[in-house]
Amino acid sequence: MRRMILQVLALVFASGSVAGWAQAPKDGVYITDEDVKAVLKYAVDTKRTIVDNTIRVIDMNNYQLSVAVVHRGAMAGGGGGAAAANPSPACGEQRPGAAGPTGIFHDDTAESYVVISGSATLITGGTIVNGKRSAPDSEVTTILNGPSCSGTMVGYTSHMIKTGDTIIIPEGVPHGFSAIPDHVTYLSIRPDLKKVLQHGYVNPALKK
Repeated sequence: MRRMILQVLALVFASGSVAGWAQAPKDGVYITDEDVKAVLKYAVDTKRTIVDNTIRVIDMNNYQLSVAVVHRGAMAGGGGGAAAANPSPACGEQRPGAAGPTGIFHDDTAESYVVISGSATLITGGTIVNGKRSAPDSEVTTILNGPSCSGTMVGYTSHMIKTGDTIIIPEGVPHGFSAIPDHVTYLSIRPDLKKVLQHGYVNPALKK
């Protein structure tokens, strides 16, 4: 029996199925309110033009888990228009001249939003039309969300969201915002089952 167990263990290690065990957290992972505020302040101080800020990408053995904070300023309702020209490969449906608010979907990462401040009109579902793929070496692809398609949203539903609300957005579901009265700030928790995001990423604001 002992010999059989040793043989099974040898096969498991040889297959590499536990190769990542040593990298997984051995305790809870804590992201404090101070961490979130430091990341937001760093974005302002560095005049960052992307509103999405990954805080950490955590190795969970069989998958990764990304935690981000997003701060969006005021946006008038009824915005949108035809998708801007972009040299990236096309994605979504092609409908010349289609107009509407812009949105995005992610191929491999779902998102859970937890609104920590403000309110907004979130739009979800429907279809991305006249979209463009995120570049393979872009921050969207490598750190934020993995391969994605952004463009004009049609056929969506609208939801008013506010402080304390939680929203689940599955992978492949278009989402965006059509109106933000003042601001909305939310945490975004992103399971990365295919490990497409940068392994071990830590926001520069938190590096010692």
